[in-house]
Amino acid sequence: MSQKVQLTLSDRLRKSPYFDATIRAGASTFTIYNHMLMPTSYEGSEKDYWNLVNNVTMWDVAAERQVEVSGSDAYRFVEYITPRDLSNLQIGQGKYAFITDENGGIINDPIILRLGEQRFWLSIADSDVLLWARGLACGLGWDVQIHEPDVSPLAIQGPNNLPLMNDLFGDWVDDLKYFFFKETELNGIPLIVQRSGWSKQGGFELYLMDGTQGDKLWDAVLSAGKKYDIKPATPNNIERIESGLFSWGNDMKLENNPLELPLGKFCQLDKGAEYLSRESLQRINSEGVKNKVVGLVLSGDALIDGCESPWQVFSDKKLCGKLTSIAHSPRLNSNIAFATVDSQLSETGTKLTVETPCGSRNATVSDIPFI
Repeated sequence: MSQKVQLTLSDRLRKSPYFDATIRAGASTFTIYNHMLMPTSYEGSEKDYWNLVNNVTMWDVAAERQVEVSGSDAYRFVEYITPRDLSNLQIGQGKYAFITDENGGIINDPIILRLGEQRFWLSIADSDVLLWARGLACGLGWDVQIHEPDVSPLAIQGPNNLPLMNDLFGDWVDDLKYFFFKETELNGIPLIVQRSGWSKQGGFELYLMDGTQGDKLWDAVLSAGKKYDIKPATPNNIERIESGLFSWGNDMKLENNPLELPLGKFCQLDKGAEYLSRESLQRINSEGVKNKVVGLVLSGDALIDGCESPWQVFSDKKLCGKLTSIAHSPRLNSNIAFATVDSQLSETGTKLTVETPCGSRNATVSDIPFI
């Protein structure tokens, strides 16, 4: 059992515009994400999970920072940093994409939003994309300006998301397709509203464009959500594993490439635009990947929700991989996990063994998503 630790706060650990509101709402644990404090629990992981899958929740995800790219070479630049074809990305649309380096390693896996012909946001996971992108742009010498704008997302997630959104904004939100967005305002608060979010329960993200109005936006959503018994919540480890949502820093890192994940539809290796990792990813694709990210179902009693460091995975007592994320699913009554294993052991039904803090457990490779 790990010893409890406390964080010493300073300006290096930024607070979100919703921080005070989350404290009032009972946030009990936080993590560091993009150098910011981000809540990870209110009533405990399982209670937060049931609030999410049964009702509607609001999340402080201001740590999902935006990296803005503009300038006459902005479109050329965002094409260059990803193996995903962005040629049909419309103004007012976002797309999930891997950002990859010259070796094909995963820098990040953001949603790329197109706000104008030559203006984009990278809505990033937890890595220093801003510094990497600015360094790359400097080396290329292209006409791009890259900075972090004053933008802080607040997510509304859960099956009752749409009635709440209708009450807040009107019926026009019904027509937003997934990952499409619209600039608007709520009680004078400037926002971009996008149908998106890090769950499969349905929802929207409200991109607050004035950090001084965080409390005002939180209270407006909370007030409108009372009739739906809205609860504060966070990205939920149980639900995201059930749904097959991978976490940068856990299930993928710089040493991984996108071809190791079951997300091939987000890579067009022969796309027309120039991109940084073309040669590396095409070579890896031709040779075949050495490792694959798979789902696992582990036997036995419920295991802890999450692992502080990877657990070793074995095949016939030979080390063959690592388990990177785990949760006990209440709906499946099973321990479910993601692991990176030798590619020849990635077929559904393959029997493996995982060394857990509670001892050795049998595991079976499973399809993703689990639900």
